[in-house]
Amino acid sequence: MPKIFDISLQLNGFPIGKAREQLSEILAVPEAEYQAFIDQKKREIVAYHQMRNKLYQDIAGREPIQDWASVPIMKKADLQRPLRERLSDGYTEKNVFINKTSGSSGDPMVFAKDKPCHALIWANIMRRWNWHGIDYNTSLQARFYGRTLDFVAGLKLKLKDVLSRRYRFDIFDFSDAGMARMVDVFRRKKFDYINGYTNSIVLLAKYLKDRNLILKDVCPTLKVCITTSEMLFEKDRKLLETQLGLPVVNEYGAAELDLIAMENASGEWQVNAETCFVEIVDDAGNILPYGQQGRIIVTLLYNKAHPMIRYDVNDIGILDEKSTAKKPILKKLIGRSNDVAILPSGKRSPGMTFYSITKKLFDDDGNVKEFTIKQIKTDTFDIDYVSERPLNETEMTHYSNVLCDYLEPGLAFRFHRTDVSERGKSGKLKQFTSLVQ
Repeated sequence: MPKIFDISLQLNGFPIGKAREQLSEILAVPEAEYQAFIDQKKREIVAYHQMRNKLYQDIAGREPIQDWASVPIMKKADLQRPLRERLSDGYTEKNVFINKTSGSSGDPMVFAKDKPCHALIWANIMRRWNWHGIDYNTSLQARFYGRTLDFVAGLKLKLKDVLSRRYRFDIFDFSDAGMARMVDVFRRKKFDYINGYTNSIVLLAKYLKDRNLILKDVCPTLKVCITTSEMLFEKDRKLLETQLGLPVVNEYGAAELDLIAMENASGEWQVNAETCFVEIVDDAGNILPYGQQGRIIVTLLYNKAHPMIRYDVNDIGILDEKSTAKKPILKKLIGRSNDVAILPSGKRSPGMTFYSITKKLFDDDGNVKEFTIKQIKTDTFDIDYVSERPLNETEMTHYSNVLCDYLEPGLAFRFHRTDVSERGKSGKLKQFTSLVQ
């Protein structure tokens, strides 16, 4: 079978062959020399953008920076200007790769990468997926991502799916009829793997459980499920492994950056140290040692078209104590740093932790299939849920009491049953939202 995806990259000006050669050279750097190698790449990308990028000159100045800790941390707000004003000398909107973030945080952003950088990123992604028996050129993907409503963009997406060996499911229809159609597609097509938003695949797994079905029995060619973009809780992982009949691999990335971490064959969340540099800092921006919790900061080491240097991805995590320069391990991903519930007492509770407590309560009897939480006021929360039957007064009182015990007394929880959870344009489920400033 021809390597259609490789060919499509080449035809669009992305030098995938040279990228694989460059990646091989990176991987060949010995462990003992890797820290020095990465430090050199960090210095090079900072110096490049200080010389050739007006945006980065405004952020970091032109003077050489000797101490990495003094390199400014970039935020999305730094990039809220037209793309043409952010590109380095010699790059235009016609000679770079351009895309935009999903906007699941409510603030989509257009970004750019130079073509050699984009090719290098893809070479590394394909190498990591190959850890799990997936060949991006030949393996057929069952894709659980969003789609565009724009006609022209939709045609381009369909072509991209064909070239990438992907069948895209409709993740905006999780009715019983919609999921029955999904299962029928799995019966007819020889998929090699599943990839997509965690919560969408979990909904399919719950449907399969209710009907005593194992997806591997329906589609015997399936090898693995790769979840992304939304938190994967341990209980959901077990559900997926059981009902899909497949190993589950979790990945973590950001569209404007790269694949940041992916589980390896040993189940470790191995950080991308090939094309990125990932560090953890505290609220003041001080670099934290391995094992301590803080903000995740990522540097793209090879993107010359657009600076993404010490970029704050707005996530909280921990790098494992056993991490090395060549093999960092993401010990834990806690969730969004800006999704925080501010309570009447002034206490701040991470939205994802809040969500996980509610999820455990709902999972106990299996009635609630999906839910979202919205903080309306400091003491008032709306919980929209999809379920087989409405919650009764006893259940709502019990859930409210447990949440008050966990958070603080005097909070009001309003439960609203819906037919389907509201998703963003990308299809992602926004699990917690606070309207409190």
